[in-house]
This record gives sequence, structure tokens and C-alpha cells, in this order.
Amino acid sequence: MLLLYHGKLHGRSPEHTALAVNQGKIVAVGSDTEVLHLDAPDADRIDLGGRYVLPGMTDSHIHLELYGASLNKVNCATPTLQDCLGRVKARSGELPAGKWILGHGWNQNQWSGRFGTAHDLDSVAPLQPVFLTDISLHSAWVNSRALDLAGINAATADPAGGAIQRDDRGNPTGILLENAVQLVESIIPPITVEERKHDLLVAQDKLLRFGITSAHDFDRIPCFSALQQLDAEGELILRVFKSLPVDHLAEAIALGLKTGFGSPHLRVGPVKMFADGALGPQTAAMLSPYEGNQDNLGKLLLTAEEIFETGMRAARSGLSLAIHAIGDRATHETLKGFAQLREYEKQFGFPALQHRVEHLQLLSPHELAQASHYGICASMQPVHLYMDKRTADRHWGNRSRYAYAMASLRAHNTALVFGSDAPVENPNPFWGIHAAVTRCAQGSVDSWYAEECIDLADAFAAYTWEPARQAGLAQKLGELKTGQLADLVVLDQNPYQLDPDEIYSIKPVMVMVDGIWVHRTY
Repeated sequence: MLLLYHGKLHGRSPEHTALAVNQGKIVAVGSDTEVLHLDAPDADRIDLGGRYVLPGMTDSHIHLELYGASLNKVNCATPTLQDCLGRVKARSGELPAGKWILGHGWNQNQWSGRFGTAHDLDSVAPLQPVFLTDISLHSAWVNSRALDLAGINAATADPAGGAIQRDDRGNPTGILLENAVQLVESIIPPITVEERKHDLLVAQDKLLRFGITSAHDFDRIPCFSALQQLDAEGELILRVFKSLPVDHLAEAIALGLKTGFGSPHLRVGPVKMFADGALGPQTAAMLSPYEGNQDNLGKLLLTAEEIFETGMRAARSGLSLAIHAIGDRATHETLKGFAQLREYEKQFGFPALQHRVEHLQLLSPHELAQASHYGICASMQPVHLYMDKRTADRHWGNRSRYAYAMASLRAHNTALVFGSDAPVENPNPFWGIHAAVTRCAQGSVDSWYAEECIDLADAFAAYTWEPARQAGLAQKLGELKTGQLADLVVLDQNPYQLDPDEIYSIKPVMVMVDGIWVHRTY
């Protein structure tokens, strides 16, 4: 048994300063006196020295494999295009001719809206094919060698749900949008299973150090297979709620998979669908055009009717839905589709599954109550505020008042869960909490639509007990109480005693999963 005492326990009364852990569970919570006097003569005792204890935290939207892989890619999150090209040139000098250069994180909105071109990349990496994903993972920037290998030229048609950016003569510029990314991505030599497992373990180590003990993953089936192997080998420490791509729905139904099925560390999550693109490349589906571009309404990839039809098939098999929706038209169609699905579930006596909207980035003000009314969870990424606020103001104008409308959604009692969408953004949960409670860039006091700030308790709930509830684990995770699994995070600082502007600097000193320390600096 392990006794932790002289601490401050999140969500508990001041007199509760200690807890006992045995066989992977919290077996007692109380005062120092109550816990230290348990009948446990051989127990290990740790004086927390007044440190703050949280339940293990959850990143509710992450790409585990992509995040792990991104840590070895060229970091394209640079202030200028030339800086990014310099990094690509450096990597080119390290690799043999013909070896793919992979990178992630560029954002043309940080480069005054100027997209890079294939010619730019040709000038710094003439001997290797180059494939660089943008920060949203909805666009790619490639060089001429990559275009040639993929057979992309002026005669190549845009794929359904995607676009090849072209110059005035119709030639590809080197920028691929949405589904067009697959034209090149599909020819990149696949990594081995062992390499994929390695990337996942790298990601796991990083996340545990941040205090993240659970993750809702949105990578594809090869990632699921690798996670299963890690779980079977006893290497999977994170608790992973694993989404399934909608193009595998038929197989999932045939196999009898249901949301929630699995092991203590790997369970089937929702079926993932995409209703639109993203803000950065202006492919998010809009009810009215982007500012300064009256011809662009983004790309709507799903209608309410399509969501309903797929939802019926999934609901009959016990599979919930998670739908990516960023623009206000995409959120409108998604919420309308979910409304129809709820009526269907009710009419035919199916359980009301834990459906969710991923991102829910922009809403029409008259739809703020819709998610709560139909019991739909808003899975949001407040850390995106750091990068997105200027882009949103530029392309959405006054509509940005209801971008990341977390306070308005909470006012309607909407369930909120928070994540990072890593590698799109840094998965440090304290960065996300800081963004949610201040809506400021780190080190700034310039709050973006401050009326949408939420309080610290709601922010922590969106990283702890609400994700557990959405994953069907409310009785096992997310709170510091007897009977819950012993997934804990110990902090040197009490977040409630910090200036909100300092929250992003918090770092865990101890992290526990299943009653075992998996990270400890104290």
C-alpha cells in the first residue's frame, strides 16, 4: 500500500489531505490522521509537502502516432517561410538522394498569407522528394520531385473532397488541399510496425510527463493495430479510447465492435467522420463567404442527411459518432444530423450514445443551445486559440465572436472535453487550460473575446472527469475518490493560487498510472 499525505486534493474539501493507494486503486481519502492510521504497517509513506494532487488528465483529441512521428520530422512551425526552407535544406544535407524529407507545422497565415511553392522547395532540396503537412493537417506542401512521383500535373483532376492548388497556367503549385494530400501521402513508403510502435512509445513518454494518463486517439487503423500489440506486450501505459475511421464502419459492425469494448488500456471509441476542412487553408465550410473572398464557402464534406444515415447504422450496432466540424455551416449540418439521430434512437429504443462534435470551432449564435439540447459533447481544443485568433479575425471577421465559444456553451450546460489535436498543437494540458481561462497568448494580457473565458474548475473538468464520462469510465476515472483507478498527477504549485497568466508554466513533478509512478522528479 502507498500512503500520500500532507497534500491538497483537487475537488476535495480542505480537510481531505491524504489518500491511500493499493493494487492500482484509490482505497481511502481523508485527513492525514485518518489515512496514516490505516492498518497498513508495511505501507510506503510519501509526504507531499503541501503539493497539489490532480486526477490523471486526458487529451480528448490527439493523433498519437502522428504526434510521435512529428517529433522526428522537420519542424516547420517557423516565423517566416525562409526559416522553414532553411530547416528543409539542413535536413536535405543529412539524407541521401531519393530519401523522403517529411515535415510538419507550417502555417501560411504566419507568413503573411504567402503559400510556399514546389519551386521554393526545389531550390533547397533538389535531390529528395519533400512532403510537409501544415499545422492543421489539412494541407501539404510538396516539391516537384514529389509531384512527379505521384504523377500530378496540369492534367490531373482534383479528387473528390480535395483540391490541387494551381497557378495561372493550371500547373500545380505544390500545395495540396484536403483529400488531394492523399495523392502524395499514399506513395510515401510505409513505416514498419516496429517503427510505428516506437513512435507511439515516444508519444506516450512525452504525454505522461505532461500529466496526461489517458488519450482519445484519432489516428487510423494501423495505429490501432500497433496499440493492440503494445497493449498485449504490457507496454501501453496510457488509457487509449481509440476512434475508428468511418470507412471501416462496415468491418466494425461485422466484427460486432461496440464503443467501450476493450481492455483497461485500449478501448474502442467513436466512429470518426469529417464534415469539412479547416480554418488555416480556408476549407472549413461556411454559411457565408470568407472575408475578402466572396467565391469561397469552404468545403462541406457531409450533409445532415448523410450524418443521419451513417449514424443509424452505427447506433444500431452500439457505435457512437465523432464528427469533425469547424466552419459554421459544418457545425449546423452536424448538429442537425445529430438531432435526427437522437429522434431515431428514441423512437426505436436504442441507447442514447455519447456522440460528440470534434472542434465545434465556429457556431451561429442561435445554435449555441443545440449541442446541450441533444446531449452532444463539444470536444474542443482551446490551445488552438494561440495560433487561430488572428487567422479567424482575418477570414471570419465579426463571426469570430462565436469562435471557441466555450463560456456560451457552458452557459447552456454543454458537456466540454478538451484536447490538443497534437501534432497540430502542443499537447501540454496546462497550455490548453491557460488558453481556456485567459484567451490570451502566453505572456500577453490581450484577451480575445474575453467574455468566452471559462473558470479554472470548468477547464480542469474538461481534462478529467468529463472525458472519463464520455468514454464510459465515470465510475473508474477522473476524480480523487475511493474506488477509482489510481491515475494521479502531483504538481509543485496550486493552480488556484496562481495568477491565471502563469498557468501555462505548470509542470507535474510526479505522475502515477495504475498505482505505479511513471514519471517522478520529486
